[in-house]
Amino acid sequence: MTTSSMRKNIAEQAIAFLGEAYYELGKTEEEAKRRIEEVLKQLEDTGYYTHTYEELRHGAKMAWRNNNRCIGRLFWQTLEVFDARDIVDELDAAKRIFQHMSYATNGGRIRPAITIFPASHSQNNIRIWNHQLVRYAGYREGEVIIGDPDSAAFTAVCEKLGWSGEGTRFDVLPLVISLSGKSPKWYELPKENVLEVALTHPENQEFEQLALQWYAVPFISDMELEIGGIMYKAAPFNGWYMGTEIGARNLSDTSRYNQLPSVAKLFQFDMSTNTSLWKDRALTELNVAVLHSFKKQGVSIVDHHTASEQFLRFEKQEQEQGRAVTGRWSWLIPPMSPATTGIWHRSFDDTERTPAYRVQAVPY
Repeated sequence: MTTSSMRKNIAEQAIAFLGEAYYELGKTEEEAKRRIEEVLKQLEDTGYYTHTYEELRHGAKMAWRNNNRCIGRLFWQTLEVFDARDIVDELDAAKRIFQHMSYATNGGRIRPAITIFPASHSQNNIRIWNHQLVRYAGYREGEVIIGDPDSAAFTAVCEKLGWSGEGTRFDVLPLVISLSGKSPKWYELPKENVLEVALTHPENQEFEQLALQWYAVPFISDMELEIGGIMYKAAPFNGWYMGTEIGARNLSDTSRYNQLPSVAKLFQFDMSTNTSLWKDRALTELNVAVLHSFKKQGVSIVDHHTASEQFLRFEKQEQEQGRAVTGRWSWLIPPMSPATTGIWHRSFDDTERTPAYRVQAVPY
């Protein structure tokens, strides 16, 4: 049961959310007042309240629209919202996740979606232990990590639970979920729900020798969704990749796959001096390969120049609706040639607005 101060805080957030959401949904003032009265009565009786599907759906879209770190917010209204608040056990939850993955992947024509599980105060609340539903394992062998170093800790957790991978650089980790604080269970992801893209280069045929690949859909699965004071600790969501997320971060960061030296050697760039700009040239070629490969295989992706233009269109649309756009500049600028985009020359208010997606502590 909530304390009186918590209940008051939820009530304030609920009133603010319902007022804004019902206005945007074209509801009358009377409808909004009536709904607020119902919610306040629920809060008085139980300490919490339950969103209608319409509120849940619009609240999730608003949370995407409010996300300060996301450059792809132009498409917030297209988000498909799956209501999984009625799950009965871990297997049921896993099946809902697999259904989400199938819908979103869509043979490569990726569709943005979110699946929302029971609120954190519910008896059947679940936690998804994965950072992303699809992620590659990282196996620690002494001082060396085979695969993705960013997954090393979670990979060790999966192995303790009984999972065993093949030990390659690109082993897909299992889904790990826990229900109501019970011991976690793991499930292999169905192969048909995991679309992967082998990387090739449009001009250098030897690029294939690097044997690089990446998964098609970024399913973020460890963030908390808050709508009108109600918390949902399991709400996996996805959009599609901006190429630089893969080519300039996942595959390039020295703390990740660190592939710039390999690419530079392949293209025979002069690596003896920084003034040759071999890292910059290798970064460009790797990003060219990512965009080329995704497009060649019919998988949705956006380059960072187009994404930046789309964000500025989003900002203009929001201004026309009388809404100020907040953002975290360090996240909105792309990690490659940021000064060539319109966002570089802007500044943004980083105030967090609600509804919101928030980082939460890992459960392991």
